[in-house]
Amino acid sequence: MKTYVLDSFAMIAFFEDEPGADRVAEILSAIGRKRARGFMSVINWGEIYYNTIREAGMEEAEKVMKQFNKHSIQLVDADQDLTYRAAKLKATYPVAYADCFAAALSSKLKATVVTGDPEFEKLSREVTICWIT
Repeated sequence: MKTYVLDSFAMIAFFEDEPGADRVAEILSAIGRKRARGFMSVINWGEIYYNTIREAGMEEAEKVMKQFNKHSIQLVDADQDLTYRAAKLKATYPVAYADCFAAALSSKLKATVVTGDPEFEKLSREVTICWIT
């Protein structure tokens, strides 16, 4: 069974109907039908929340989080092991720390990262990437 780690970039594209939203919808559908498994670091989940607050306000952010909860994405806490893996990636690659959590979780689970964030190109030797655009 295919295993995905969804980056906040992908989910924001989905919620805001941006380019790549259709590809994310396909993956979410496969996860919902139990033909794939979906995970997200709680750090990346927090990115969705704060970005939505900044762009559209608290009320919209709460709506987005309710929509998020309708999908079968398993949130993974940032425990010591995941943080250790993310910190090692951050020390090695010039990418955002939150992106390192998605990559670290992907590596840990042997999963494919779903993103459209060009910053992940720098991590392409570390993880498998499903580009949404």
